[in-house]
Amino acid sequence: MAEPQDATSTAPSPTASSASLTTVDPSGGAEAPDRRDVPGLGDGDGLAALAALDADLDADLAYPDPLAPTTCDPEPGPDAPPGVADPLARARELLREHPVVDGRSGLAPVLRSMHFHDLEAGESLLETDVPRLRRGGVGAQFWCLHPPGADSGTAGSGDLAGVLDLIDVVRDTVHGAPEGLVVAVRADDVVDARNRGRTAVLLGPAPGPALGDSLAALRALHTLGVRSLTPAGSRWAGGPGGLTPFGHEVVREANRLGVLLDLSGCPAQTVRRVLAVTRAPALVSHHPEPLDEDLLRALRAGHGVCMVPCTGTPAEVADALDRVRAAAGAETVALSGAYDTGLPHGPGLGDVSGFPRLIAELLERGWSEAEVTALTWSNVLRVLRGTEFAARTAAGRPAPSRAVIDALGG
Repeated sequence: MAEPQDATSTAPSPTASSASLTTVDPSGGAEAPDRRDVPGLGDGDGLAALAALDADLDADLAYPDPLAPTTCDPEPGPDAPPGVADPLARARELLREHPVVDGRSGLAPVLRSMHFHDLEAGESLLETDVPRLRRGGVGAQFWCLHPPGADSGTAGSGDLAGVLDLIDVVRDTVHGAPEGLVVAVRADDVVDARNRGRTAVLLGPAPGPALGDSLAALRALHTLGVRSLTPAGSRWAGGPGGLTPFGHEVVREANRLGVLLDLSGCPAQTVRRVLAVTRAPALVSHHPEPLDEDLLRALRAGHGVCMVPCTGTPAEVADALDRVRAAAGAETVALSGAYDTGLPHGPGLGDVSGFPRLIAELLERGWSEAEVTALTWSNVLRVLRGTEFAARTAAGRPAPSRAVIDALGG
């Protein structure tokens, strides 16, 4: 009987196999597999070995993806926990899925005064353009419709024609930047814009005085796409009671239509009264001074938000955000860039591309990812959906209000 062969005696050594399976390109290029030297090419083992070699060669010769991000963010430092990216890289990653909903942009009045602009290509004279919106992770902006003088109580504050002019400017601008901007009138439009890689533009707030004490004007602005109104400066918003009888009608009609109430600039008694009357969440996008803690808690009770303007350095804005979070919770705070409004911005937040630096600052301070995504995205989306829900529930109201301010005594 023949002696049994040792199984290892006929198996080629790993070194020998590697040498027999590759040849060197005489031109000095990369090694390539020589199919003639693959042992057992006709059997399963040989085919598997050849497939593995081809896969290795494909990996070596693979070209870089031209669409892959080319960020120059630094790698995590030596003291970073294993597997945790540096804060700026984490911030940018979070903003890809939960971009910033910016509560106030002053771009519309600025563009109205410019003879030429190209937001898609970039506009160095402005603090906002499409390339920087993308770098800043901005998913939506409220474009303020206050004509010059609307915030100061001058003659322009009650100019409905000025508001209509700005609406025309916004729509024309968005039409000229179809790859970067899209008008949104619902929360779902904002989500759709994010999914398509565009920045949603929400029309508003419009100034309350521009209504001319007419609920019909409010309905007309809503038809044109306006989704936010600032009561401040109106005859019907103020006084000892905070709202006049006609002011109550404005709030109810805004709820019925689905127009968000922006209480920026309103006196404290008006803020309290609106929050007591409205059936929809409210927000404060650009109040001249920090809100008192009792007003912050009232906003929280009504599921509203207080937006903090980004008018300092990242550390200074983070301090303001910490204050609102401590007083009313992370579900009550959001961001207002206040770009192109004439307000100064600190180093690091000089234009809309600076939002990732602010988010990185918050992450370093211990904000959780859930708190950050609520700040940038979820809180404002909740307010928008709450306003839409209030409009649907008010659909059973018999008819639009025909109230007249003089008939109600104010």
